[in-house]
Amino acid sequence: GEKHTQYIMALTRLLSPPCRSLAVGHQYSSLGSQPILCGSIPGLVPKQLRFCRNYVEIMPSVAEGVKIGIQECQHQFRGRRWNCTTINDKAIFGPVLDKATRESAFVHAIASAGVAFAVTRSCAEGSATICGCDTRHKGPPGEGWKWGGCSEDVDFGSMVSREFADARENRPDARSAMNRQNNEAGRTSLNDNMFLKCKCHGLSGSCEVKTCWWSQPDFRVIGDYMKDKYDSASEMVVEKHKESRGWVETLRPKFTFFKPPTERDLVYYESSPNFCEPNPQTGSFGTRDRACNLTSHGIDGCDLLCCGRGHNTRTEKRKEKCHCIFHWCCYVSCQECVRVYDVHTCK
Repeated sequence: GEKHTQYIMALTRLLSPPCRSLAVGHQYSSLGSQPILCGSIPGLVPKQLRFCRNYVEIMPSVAEGVKIGIQECQHQFRGRRWNCTTINDKAIFGPVLDKATRESAFVHAIASAGVAFAVTRSCAEGSATICGCDTRHKGPPGEGWKWGGCSEDVDFGSMVSREFADARENRPDARSAMNRQNNEAGRTSLNDNMFLKCKCHGLSGSCEVKTCWWSQPDFRVIGDYMKDKYDSASEMVVEKHKESRGWVETLRPKFTFFKPPTERDLVYYESSPNFCEPNPQTGSFGTRDRACNLTSHGIDGCDLLCCGRGHNTRTEKRKEKCHCIFHWCCYVSCQECVRVYDVHTCK
């Protein structure tokens, strides 16, 4: 279990010491503000250590990628029983990632996608000398536009993510096979969602000339895409067979009447806990005191999120701007109103 989740922990250690917790917030303010000494990052395997030394100037982007991956995980699961909770110690997620569940599959995928995304963006912005814009995937221009700007080199970002994140996943066991598949699915999502971004040139934006370049989407698009992959993840079974190097574990689909997973799909082979009650062994924090949606019949509704325990309701006063008026020219003045809201939390 634990050895298969250490790469995410190692990635987070690229954050400067005050930032070790990956709870979202001000902890990230000094990200990348200190020089990275690869030898001081505990838990790196030799291949990761070599990579860190060869690409030290982009390692802050690697850490930034893990951060945005975890933030996106917390957004996507904000209304679920498991809400991608991070804990304030070096384990980051606690025991949740020790099991080969679909939650673990999602975390690996979104973190790998985040690393590829952040490195690609950093290169396009000129933050590193070893990488830059993509000049290879252009092809002939279309009608009414020409190539220009800086096409983002997602192949380089994906290579960095693959070389660093997959360095630990070289064992002939089922968990390494699962992690490699899910890491690659996360990176593939970037390629699948690249789009042509264009800018108009000419008098008053008349678009006499239009220049275009390849761009990554907003990372929220990747999060939405991977959340769909989480919901449709393929359950696998572990098979053992003997090869010249010894026993090797591989994965095959549990249900043969479903379409087998492609490189774009998430896979898992252990069932998830229900996350209703706190359980230190599984890493579940339970759903007690979580805010729920009284009018929803989905998983974020009080019936399902509270696991049938019921909910409490309290009123909460919030100060808000109201009666705003636009003054010519050019400012807006508002009054301050106090509004009362009902807040529902799980028992």
